[in-house]
Amino acid sequence: MRLEGKVAVVTGAASGMGKAIAELYAKEGAKVVVSDLNIEGAQAVAEGIRAEGGQAIAVKTNVADLNDIHAMIDAAVSEYGTLDILVNNAGIMDNMAAVGDVEDERWDLIFDINTKAVMRAIRKALPIFLEKGKGVIVNTASTGGFSGAHAGAAYVASKHAVVGLTKNTGYMYAQKGIRCNAIAPGGTATNITSSIKNFNEFGASRTAPVQGVIPRIGQPEEIAQVALFLASDESSFVNGAVIVADAGWTAAF
Repeated sequence: MRLEGKVAVVTGAASGMGKAIAELYAKEGAKVVVSDLNIEGAQAVAEGIRAEGGQAIAVKTNVADLNDIHAMIDAAVSEYGTLDILVNNAGIMDNMAAVGDVEDERWDLIFDINTKAVMRAIRKALPIFLEKGKGVIVNTASTGGFSGAHAGAAYVASKHAVVGLTKNTGYMYAQKGIRCNAIAPGGTATNITSSIKNFNEFGASRTAPVQGVIPRIGQPEEIAQVALFLASDESSFVNGAVIVADAGWTAAF
């Protein structure tokens, strides 16, 4: 029970990696706030956790909305009294467009969800962590956070920003008992591709050679194991780091 008595918020937890993280955290003793815009899916995950003897509540959250971010963190404190672990997992894909084809509206939405929401959730959680003198933040970045060939310009830029935010936060609050790390998953079996609109053929054609050397597709449960390590005391000396989980894909470059 590596997270016994801890309170965790997991965004984008109705499916995919977020769901796997929420379920694994609960199995390891955490009380989990299952956050997602898809409230029916979030409720199903929370119900499944409770059916297995765990503790969880579901909260409808549009992470692009500041009020929803605040309500999500407040729900954790209201229900469980505190917050120990924040997992910023919610995210969407772009349409593989290179910068010449980027639309402002799509760029703004991707940054609102993938990047600004991460900053806002951390900012809201920090006073709780500072008062406690401890806290853990786990951000879902991407191999696209350090490679230029894994998605379109907007997604890649948004995830590069998450990597920078992770490192900055880890360093800034290192002496306050707060750790901030990120996971950079490679290709993983989730439904994130359902967020792709107006697929860009040119951009996709440029990423195709790199996609073609992926050793294999990962499973959400494999990413959850990394998230468990980063949330637990086993990673007490790991801070400001980006843990790559991609079956060796980016080791080739």
